This record gives sequence, C-alpha cells and structure tokens, in this order.
Amino acid sequence: MSAPRILVEPAPIEQGGSVVTLTLNRPDKLNAIDSPMLDALDQILADIERDPKIRAVVLTGAGRAFSAGADIKEWTALAPLTFSRVWGQRGHALFDRLAALRPPVIAAINGIAFGGGLELALCADLRIASTAARFGLPEVTIGTVPGWGGTQRLPRLIGAGRAKHMIFSGQPVDAARAEAWGLVTDLVDPEALLQRAQELAKSIAGNAPIAVQAAKRLVDAGLPTSPAAILEGDAGAMCGNTDDAAEGRSSFLERRPPRYQGR
Repeated sequence: MSAPRILVEPAPIEQGGSVVTLTLNRPDKLNAIDSPMLDALDQILADIERDPKIRAVVLTGAGRAFSAGADIKEWTALAPLTFSRVWGQRGHALFDRLAALRPPVIAAINGIAFGGGLELALCADLRIASTAARFGLPEVTIGTVPGWGGTQRLPRLIGAGRAKHMIFSGQPVDAARAEAWGLVTDLVDPEALLQRAQELAKSIAGNAPIAVQAAKRLVDAGLPTSPAAILEGDAGAMCGNTDDAAEGRSSFLERRPPRYQGR
C-alpha cells in the first residue's frame, strides 16, 4: 500500500494538538495535485471543521516544492464538459472550503508554488515563504488560464496590474519580489520555515478562538467575494442563539403564538 499523499500531523506546541500541520506529500511529482489528493484534502478539511479544538492550521509541502500545480496528465485527459464539472467545479468548491475554514490557515511555502499550487496557497489566510520559493501562474504558456481562483484571488491580494503581469507573462517571480508585492508577509531561511510557521500558528492558537475566528470572518466579509453569504451565515448563527429563537421553537412545537422579547 502506498503512503498517504497528504499527512495530517497534530503539532503539540503547548496547545494540546490545537495546531495541525497538513503536508502535501507527493514529492516525487513536486506535490502535483491529482484527484486522490483533492479527495484526501476534502476529507481532512471536513475533519478540521468538526473539531473545535483545532485553532490554527499550517499547510506546507514535502520535499522541494509546495506544489507544482494541478497534475497535467490528469486534467488534460478530460473532455471539456467533464473538465468543467469534475475538475474545475470540484477544485473551486474545495479551495473555497479551505478559504472559509473556521480556524486560520498559514501556508508555509517551502519551494515552487505554480498554477494550482499557488492558487491553493492563495486560499490561506497568511503566507510565509522560504527564501528559495518561487511563485507563478504559467497556464497561458500551455494554452489555458488559471482555473482554481487565480484570476480572482491574486488581483485582490497584490493588485490587478501585478496579477496581470504574472498571469499574462506566465513567468514566475522570486521570493523577494513576492514579499515586496504583498504575496507573502514574511521570508524565512528554508531550514527555519516550518518552525516559523508553527510558532505563528501557536501564537494564533493561544488567543481567544471565538474572537480570532470572528475576526477572520469580518475581514473576509469585507472582501469582494461573497460577503452576503458570509454575513448571512453569521446572522443566522447569532439569531439562532437568542431567547427569541428559543421562544420561536417552543411556540411552534406548542402550537401557540410566539411571545418575543427582543433579546
């Protein structure tokens, strides 16, 4: 049996397992993203969402790459309609799930982050990188375009002009330029990257988790993505825990008019 392509390792950094490290573990293929990896990541995210003890997540790659992107041998074999339904929509749903994950996510970018690999990193809340990392959306060089959010998330992060520079040229930028452009917030020597990411995750995990998670949602609600859906979920959660909500449920079950008190 082959080793799992994604490892989930609770990091016991004085937080009793509240920091989890996810490692893209397909180093022989530069952690290229294929269907089994998408399946594994989807299941892991579901597990994280159900575990209130997890307060921060570190996402990194095994070997010398964060991720070289979507596995070209897999997606190029698909017919256009199948590509859209099975590959494009599936990837978007998964990446949106990562971006909306309850605990903050830190991408520790240890090497190249190209194509879908960069798009995956863009879903993290914070990105720190090795000084040896490189970043690119090379899709136009093979006759296609970024397909998992790169044309939307990258401009919001670094501005339309710089995003167009990367997307239109298809050429990578180095770690220093990525930091100058705001693509990453911190550069670290390669051997210290994971430790730095886990220290940052530990710092976040040590703060009040409800406040941290509320702050994440407030920031995200102000971004030009789908703020209405985010606010709707928050409003539903808030209203569902009021005395009025309890009264509404009771009155329905008891078949009587509700007596709301506005609290």
